Amino acid sequence: MIPLLSNCKFYSDQMSNDMIGLELGLSTMGYYYPFMPMLANAASSWILSCPDEITGVRKRIKRTMSIAETSASTDSSQYSSGSCISRSSSTSSLNSIPRLQFRDHIWNYSQRYLAAEAVEEAAAAMINADQDGGSRTKEDGTADGMRLVELLVACAEAVACRDKSHASALLSELRTNALVFGSSFQRVASCFVEGLTDRLAMVQPLGAVGNNSIVPTMNIMDIASEKKEEALRLVYEFCPYIQFGHFIANLSILEAFEGESLVHVVDLGMTLGLPRGHQWRQLIQSLASRAGQPPQRLRITAVGLSVDKFQIIGDELEACAKDHGINLEFLVVESNLENLRPNDIKISENEVLVVNSILQLHCVVKESRGALNSVLQIIHELSPRVLVLVEQDSSHNGPFFLGRFMEALHYYSAIFDSLDAMLPKYDTKRAKMEQFYFAEEIKNIVSCEGPARVERHERADQWRRRMSRAGFQAAPIKMLAQSQKWLKNNTNVCEGYTVVEEKGCLVLGWKSKPIIANSCWKC
Repeated sequence: MIPLLSNCKFYSDQMSNDMIGLELGLSTMGYYYPFMPMLANAASSWILSCPDEITGVRKRIKRTMSIAETSASTDSSQYSSGSCISRSSSTSSLNSIPRLQFRDHIWNYSQRYLAAEAVEEAAAAMINADQDGGSRTKEDGTADGMRLVELLVACAEAVACRDKSHASALLSELRTNALVFGSSFQRVASCFVEGLTDRLAMVQPLGAVGNNSIVPTMNIMDIASEKKEEALRLVYEFCPYIQFGHFIANLSILEAFEGESLVHVVDLGMTLGLPRGHQWRQLIQSLASRAGQPPQRLRITAVGLSVDKFQIIGDELEACAKDHGINLEFLVVESNLENLRPNDIKISENEVLVVNSILQLHCVVKESRGALNSVLQIIHELSPRVLVLVEQDSSHNGPFFLGRFMEALHYYSAIFDSLDAMLPKYDTKRAKMEQFYFAEEIKNIVSCEGPARVERHERADQWRRRMSRAGFQAAPIKMLAQSQKWLKNNTNVCEGYTVVEEKGCLVLGWKSKPIIANSCWKC
């Protein structure tokens, strides 16, 4: 670890006893982290040594005098003037020491907890990758996994502290160990190395004058290459995340359209422009085969900037609807979500409206929350019968870089582990998904700040609070049995995926690690 604690020794002394409490707490919960000592200094130094990370914490520190110190100061008047001066200096010195509040300890503990989980998963991944190589190989794999996580954490810390020389040295070692075609953790580590490299390239040293905002080398919103599109198609085909979102969304939409003859879906982003409009093909088939009569008219409005791509999808959907005896009207609104206006959406009288958002709204979550609030207000004004919301269930929008880094490392390690269980090590499809889709998300989370950081994923609880403040009411999804049956019957889904119902949401995870959350909302 980098030696940056010299100026913050008083923090370390004060928190040392509190650190013991966390380790005892984890033991009583039944968790065993054999690599915890490796992160003991790192976790505390995340708050203590990095000026960028402690700015918010310092503002919350309350400088007070204890009762004992007050008494000592009062009693000092009984002694000689020299003694009084000595005691006064001592008391003043004590008063100048800032004290961390309880919330700061909790934040620190949560980061150590995430770091410990990341170490455990890395070691497990390395062991599994070498499980046929004997006990000696397993021991080497564990050591390599520990070393790789240690390097990643140390490098992220150095980058956060703008220590370019130390970070560069660590990145050089990481590039040797984080192999694109290595174990699942080595592969995900390679993506984080790219993100750290990009962030370091745009970091200015402490005291530098100028614009410190980090601008990405390539914004994920602007990537429209064939490789990116191919990777998206592969993710849809091999990973159940988007398919699961479509399945639950369509069940909710069918429920809202039950018995209605004029129905309308507003699709925000059209699922990232995924070719062929898979979600709506399935909806058309379900509407055509529903009990009673199919709707007289189905209108689909696609909102986004990929007009040409959307129009191609629309032509294909109209042909599909015609084959199933459904009158489909396909419209395109050329606008990003931040510039969307209520009059952009054409709404007819007596039609039932549903808004569909698949992995879209997190892109308009900004520090000020104004952009998201504006979008939610517009949706609320449209008065849809239901808003279907599908989002990544992870906290990648925290105020501290190191916290986001550890959350993302934990989250994407689970995704790469699932890919490892489904596809061989040297499968080119797997490499394309990892390097051209998930790596782009990782790099955006790690290397970007300000408006350029669009992958601002948040947990389901945070979305519940945001939606409630915007005037929406939760509509619990009671489809756990159907979703579990879908998961079991999906031929591309291997053992290890889980579906749970959590406060009205359906959450798809990998080995109990939440990945995607589906929720429904009413005005």
